[in-house]
Amino acid sequence: MRWSDDGIFLAGRPHGETSVIADIFTRANGRAKGLVKGGRSRRLRPLLQTGNTLGVEWRARLDDQLGVYTVELARATAANALDDPSALAGMTALAALLQVLAERDPHPALYDAAQDCLAQASDANFPAAFIRFEMNFLNELGFGLNLATCAATGRKEDLAYVSPKSGQAVCREAGEPYADRLLPLPAFLANGASANAPSGTEIEAGLQLTGHFLAAHVFAESGRPMPRAREEFVRALRRRP
Repeated sequence: MRWSDDGIFLAGRPHGETSVIADIFTRANGRAKGLVKGGRSRRLRPLLQTGNTLGVEWRARLDDQLGVYTVELARATAANALDDPSALAGMTALAALLQVLAERDPHPALYDAAQDCLAQASDANFPAAFIRFEMNFLNELGFGLNLATCAATGRKEDLAYVSPKSGQAVCREAGEPYADRLLPLPAFLANGASANAPSGTEIEAGLQLTGHFLAAHVFAESGRPMPRAREEFVRALRRRP
């Protein structure tokens, strides 16, 4: 068995004295693990960094074996974000979410969404891009939110809240009497979103929104806690000046 693909390096663990077992999310072959011989060497160690895009070839005698990777660098995303601890934390959080996916299960649309997010890792808009990635992640796993129309009135304007049960938007007028039981919908995720960069308050609301549905529908159902890496990313954003 042999295939070639592009993939995002998620994580690795040492194997023997010089090798690494790499967990890589590829576009056409899904999340796949493989042995990178010499992965702890001075030449390959900089390539095997969370968030980097690699050109990979995977080969094994049988499809259900661990397999061996040959890798080359396609985009050094991790190096571009070295001076921003919150961006590095965000890339680690993104990788932790992708590790929830079943192995060998392709998600090409989610792969593209992850690449769009990582392309903005060194940009001020990265937190908003990360939240949009989480929205895509929820949608890909079958828990997409309906933020296009109000659940109560059918209106598309002035959407300000989200039902924590149905995941559907609620307009300001219909939601205000129940505001304490609804999740705030940040303007940059609503219809007719402003072109302005979202404020820190909006980013906080966006992370609260996606975090609620990730916890309720992705992690609670599997009996696992929210990845610590995501919590560390949220804390890193709060520490930013």
